[in-house]
Amino acid sequence: MEFLGTTQLASYCGPKKSCLLPDIAPTTTTTKDAYQAYYLPGYRHLSTWRPGLFRKVVSAPPSDDRGQFNPSRRPPTVLPELCSSLHARYSTRDWHHANMVQLKGSEVSRCCASRMNVDSVRLMKDKDQLTYQMQEDSQRNLGERISNIDYWQSELTYELECLLKENQALETMKKRLECAVDELQGPLKVALECLYHREKRKGIDLVHDDVEKNLIKETDVFKESQEILKKFAEKISQQLGINRDAQHALEQDLSDKNSAHFIDEKCFNLRKTSDSISFYYGVEKADKTVSVPATWAKFSEDNIRYSQHARANSIKLREDAEVTLESTSEEMWNQFNSTNLAFNKRIAQVADAKNKLQTQLARVLQEIFQTEDTIMLLERSIKAKEYPLKVAQTRLEARTKRPNIELCRDAPQFQLVTEVYTIDDTIQTLKQRLQEARDTLHVLMVNKSNLEHDIAVKANSLYIDKKCMNMRNVFPSTPRLIGYT
Repeated sequence: MEFLGTTQLASYCGPKKSCLLPDIAPTTTTTKDAYQAYYLPGYRHLSTWRPGLFRKVVSAPPSDDRGQFNPSRRPPTVLPELCSSLHARYSTRDWHHANMVQLKGSEVSRCCASRMNVDSVRLMKDKDQLTYQMQEDSQRNLGERISNIDYWQSELTYELECLLKENQALETMKKRLECAVDELQGPLKVALECLYHREKRKGIDLVHDDVEKNLIKETDVFKESQEILKKFAEKISQQLGINRDAQHALEQDLSDKNSAHFIDEKCFNLRKTSDSISFYYGVEKADKTVSVPATWAKFSEDNIRYSQHARANSIKLREDAEVTLESTSEEMWNQFNSTNLAFNKRIAQVADAKNKLQTQLARVLQEIFQTEDTIMLLERSIKAKEYPLKVAQTRLEARTKRPNIELCRDAPQFQLVTEVYTIDDTIQTLKQRLQEARDTLHVLMVNKSNLEHDIAVKANSLYIDKKCMNMRNVFPSTPRLIGYT
């Protein structure tokens, strides 16, 4: 228990400071120390002034009257009977000095606070202006970025539309080529069947004529045309693959541009009053960018150039395919017409030869008829000469029986001998002529047989060629040959 009128000296000690330490900071405080203490972070301003008497008291050893350690580190209570020895704890000089230090410290603190307030207002205005300017710059940069994205979006969209149209045109050209190849199967099959049927010709008509040469050439033209068109179709398929790669790159780039445009436009429309704003600490330190404006623009430019290059190759390939279709169509038509002309010419030749053979056969038949009549007349004539010969020979035989001198070579004898010789010679001549007539008839019969065979061969050839011409009546039109259905 403490006596009334006394004061606890420990109350002058600052927080977390020992009152029994031998070395204590000086009692005087300068303006510099006060100003610096104000700006030290976490520093709690306390006056460092302490009375001189307190300095002497705290210099006492931490022990009581009995020499024991006092853990409270508090000076002993001043009893009333000791007041005469401690007349006063502070002097007037100390009191005035303390007031002066307090006033000066307060003035310095007030000046510092005033200067700090003015500086803070100016700093806030500067930072507000800087923040506003930075946001305006960011807003402008975002607007410019959106404009750049819009530009490349329009370029990519235009190139993508052109590429899609070119792909569609290339697909159409590929279908035309495939249709043209399929369309040639019919004429090629007809030409091969014509060659097969013409192998059924007989005899001398189985000739390697102009028709066969044109048919062989026609099949070669059709096969070569099919091969050329198939190769162009394969090239177009490869080009379509390249175009689809370019299309995928454009679509991917355009999709990324659309996403970036949406995000940047959303960022462009953000304001201080927006609901979706929040703190994202450390986001400025995470750099996930993969390009710079130069490489960003070059990426889209490269995609567009790649697409343009693919489109140029596609256009050239289409033009070449169109020229090839027209040239092959014209060549096939020319060869088809040439083959038809050769067919018509050959048919006319065979028909003319057949007509001539038929005319000749009629003449031969008439000659045979006449020869047969001649043979019959010759046989009759020879038969008719036998009786006069018999009469003459009988007369001669009878006259050989005349007696003696009557066997005279008189005029009748000479006449009968001459008659016999003459009639015999006539019969031999007629028989020879009869043999010649029979030989002639045989030749005529053989000729008739040959003529009939040749006529049959010509008729067969004529039938085959006419059948082939009937098969060739239908030929694909020019639009179908160039792939239009």
